[in-house]
Amino acid sequence: MGDAITATVREIVRRHPDAPARSLARRVVAETNHAITLEQARSRVRAVLGLGGAGKRRKIPNAQFRPPRVAGQTLSLPPTKAKPWTPHDMGVVGRVGVLSDVHVPYHDAVAVQAAVRHLQAVKVNGLLLNGDIADFYSISHWVKRPSERDFPGELRAVRDFLGWLRQEFPRVPIVLKLGNHEERFEKWLWQHAAEISDEPEMGLDVWLRTARLGITIVDDQRPVLLGELPVLHGHELPRGVSSPVNPARGAFMRTKHTVLVGHQHQTSGHCEPDMWHKETFVWSTGCLCSLTPDFARLNRWNWGFAVVTVERDGQFDVANMRIAGDVVRTS
Repeated sequence: MGDAITATVREIVRRHPDAPARSLARRVVAETNHAITLEQARSRVRAVLGLGGAGKRRKIPNAQFRPPRVAGQTLSLPPTKAKPWTPHDMGVVGRVGVLSDVHVPYHDAVAVQAAVRHLQAVKVNGLLLNGDIADFYSISHWVKRPSERDFPGELRAVRDFLGWLRQEFPRVPIVLKLGNHEERFEKWLWQHAAEISDEPEMGLDVWLRTARLGITIVDDQRPVLLGELPVLHGHELPRGVSSPVNPARGAFMRTKHTVLVGHQHQTSGHCEPDMWHKETFVWSTGCLCSLTPDFARLNRWNWGFAVVTVERDGQFDVANMRIAGDVVRTS
């Protein structure tokens, strides 16, 4: 009987080498059907572990901790659910207009018209809608004014806006990169219609009818490449960095890379050279929405957009534009 109990103690210690002695003793009492008392079990456990506390525990050979194996079976690495995350290359050579933070139907008509007229005047070869083109106020998680809740109306307004843009730029490629406000749509589906949220018919591209307009949607927070310039909406950047001097510097602190972002509704730039005087320049663009929404009457926003000129070798030049009234100025 004694040898059987000792064998049980050793097996329990082998299975739970880091458990406290008292916990192991309780398990011994239970697995031996109370053949010994708790104090007797604790003494045997301490004997197997070695006297003098955890620092002097006997080492159990690693071979004893090999996983159980079925005869003839070889364990292998489980399949991964990780998915590739790659940028979307817009593939345009020439001038690309970059508009962000329009927040339809809370857009400012004067600012939008000024930006579009400028892009038409410089004859852009492509148009990048860099996030938050739609506001989707009605399906946000914020407390909403009941009279403003009209999601079908918001959808119609966004469709009309995209249709109007295609009318104004009939021959250029248009890319719509989703921002945090467009992401409200998918999150709303997950919360309210999870069972059908993955159906192709429920995609935002279907609801906005982008295919018939020849507009490409970029989701999954992927960067869009204009030559060698990565463009982010800005909500993709990690949080937790102290408040920056301006949005461009904040983007630099988070990426340490040349990049163009929106999201903060402010036109700004930041440049830092390394020890070899190679410069890293970051830009943030202004918005094209109302500057005095009811949730933020006082803010530091300004109207703006950008024009990126892309060379065949991938080099680029950024003109960060501001709008004052209906006048467009280079920042």
